[in-house]
Amino acid sequence: QVQLVESGGGLVQAGGSLRLSCAASGRTFSDYIMGWFRQAPGKEREFVAAISWSGGSTMYADSVKGRFTISRDNPKNSVDLQMNSLKAEDTAVYYCAADGLSGGGLRSLVSAYDSWGQGTQVTVSS
Repeated sequence: QVQLVESGGGLVQAGGSLRLSCAASGRTFSDYIMGWFRQAPGKEREFVAAISWSGGSTMYADSVKGRFTISRDNPKNSVDLQMNSLKAEDTAVYYCAADGLSGGGLRSLVSAYDSWGQGTQVTVSS
């Protein structure tokens, strides 16, 4: 497994922006599909975005499409999530996750990801 540590969360007003980062260590980073998920209080963890090994392919939840951008830097073992036009409903704990078994396809299921970070809180005030 790969170890993941998120950073960059915080409090922001609606309409603002935040950039989350996830630092990976322990295994070959470029072997992993990377994803971002979030979990709001009282709700199940949900998919936000995923990115392929090379960064050439991405996938987004409909709720964030056009506002969020996932990117990765393989030499730096990191994956970022740029979040723009934030809404109150984006408030959640955001998790970075690694999928080492996909074979290349991007997946949105929580169960597909085998390594998780500890999460970082994002709060959007309306």
